[in-house]
Amino acid sequence: MYVVHSTVQVPKGKADEVIAIYQNRSRLVDTFEGFQAFHLWQNEKRPEELTVHMEWVDKASYMNWVTSDAFKKVHELEKNYPDQELAAIVPKVSKYQVVAR
Repeated sequence: MYVVHSTVQVPKGKADEVIAIYQNRSRLVDTFEGFQAFHLWQNEKRPEELTVHMEWVDKASYMNWVTSDAFKKVHELEKNYPDQELAAIVPKVSKYQVVAR
């Protein structure tokens, strides 16, 4: 299994807006081969810290996703988000190979 986390610090007072965006996401990734799960996590102590957690069968499946036209489409939508303060956020991405369960 391969896991990817993208963590962002959203501006104060905008966490609910970002959560709503993810609750209404396109779900294009959900049908991608090798995709297993998507979760959006909110830090209990720092509610402006949000983490996208994605699980994949393997790294190759994830790499197929990030090089796909569907991935480009999803991320182009983010760049065109009307709130430029949110559009400018750069996530901290961490990738993990699951080595034990």
